[in-house]
Amino acid sequence: MFWPMLAIALGFCGLAVLAVLAARVFAEVRRLAQQVAESSRRINRAADDLERAAVPLAARAARGVQDARSVHGARQS
Repeated sequence: MFWPMLAIALGFCGLAVLAVLAARVFAEVRRLAQQVAESSRRINRAADDLERAAVPLAARAARGVQDARSVHGARQS
């Protein structure tokens, strides 16, 4: 009678350990998901900032290309 009771007790302890480990994994996965979401928001914010910063530079570059074409066109005529 001792060995079956010991086997049941060890089985229960094993399940309890697995349950604790599963809870820890679940908590870490939630924490990682929050960090990924925050990183995604920061990347999107940085991309928007970069896009806003690039618009004036692109406009200035386009004006520079037009000015260069008009100068070269005037010289060739």
